[in-house]
Amino acid sequence: MVMSVRDNLEMVREAIRQAAARCGRREEDILLVAVTKTRPVEDVVEAVRCGVTSVGENRVQELLEKRALWPGGDEPEWRLIGHLQRNKARKALSVASAVDSVDSPELAAALSRIAAEEGRTLPVLLEVNTSGETTKHGVAPGEAEILLHRILENCPALRAEGFMTIGPLTGGEKEIRRAFALLRTICEKARSSTGLALPELSMGMSGDFGWAVQEGSTMVRIGSSIFGARR
Repeated sequence: MVMSVRDNLEMVREAIRQAAARCGRREEDILLVAVTKTRPVEDVVEAVRCGVTSVGENRVQELLEKRALWPGGDEPEWRLIGHLQRNKARKALSVASAVDSVDSPELAAALSRIAAEEGRTLPVLLEVNTSGETTKHGVAPGEAEILLHRILENCPALRAEGFMTIGPLTGGEKEIRRAFALLRTICEKARSSTGLALPELSMGMSGDFGWAVQEGSTMVRIGSSIFGARR
């Protein structure tokens, strides 16, 4: 039996509700970001019709294409969640509402300069490689707060709202939750040192979002559990 986007979304929302309840949290405090990598714009439209308000795209080109094909009506918040090269920063800002993968002072400076030219303030998350896997992007945990302070000092058109990480690709619950707990600790220390709210912790995907919620995630990035396997 092929499940519809609506059915899958309800299952994901119920899983978020249950995970939140297990740790005394509310479902309303966790944003569901629908990840639409390789999915046609029709799937995104259907998800929005079913109540999705935030969409995450990994690649700038795909985001450009989906925005160009959008049929009108209610449009979601478009978040860029994949690695961003500096030479694509201007294109990214032409379509993205937020960038959740800032991982260097140079990228932050480029985004801030372009956002300032456009007279806007860009919400960003700082990507941290909490698993230490060499295949992943993100700053090392010990450098996350340094990057944050660089942004606060030198990037006035950016609004740092928190941190993002991807859980380990291998390992069990203990290893994955350890990575999520590390990001929470990084965020807590950064709040203390800066006095900023830094309300967002983006962590958890289709295979591990329940654990992420229990470790404090405020934003889960869900693709295959909503749309099925990538095409």
